[in-house]
Amino acid sequence: MYERAVVFLQEVRSELTKVNWPTRSELTGATIVVIALSVIVAFYVGVIDVIASYALSFLLRA
Repeated sequence: MYERAVVFLQEVRSELTKVNWPTRSELTGATIVVIALSVIVAFYVGVIDVIASYALSFLLRA
C-alpha cells in the first residue's frame, strides 16, 4: 500500500512539471477581471432584486 502511494505521488509530481503555469502578470490580470466581473454581476443582481422587490410589494398592495 505504501509503495502505491509513493508511486502515485511521484506521478503527480511528474505531471505537475508539465503544467504551463501563468506568469505573475497573467495571474494579476485574470484576478482583476474576475473581481471586476464579480462586482458587475453583484450590482446587476442587486438592481434586479430591488426592482423585483418593489414590483412585488406594489402587486401585493393592490
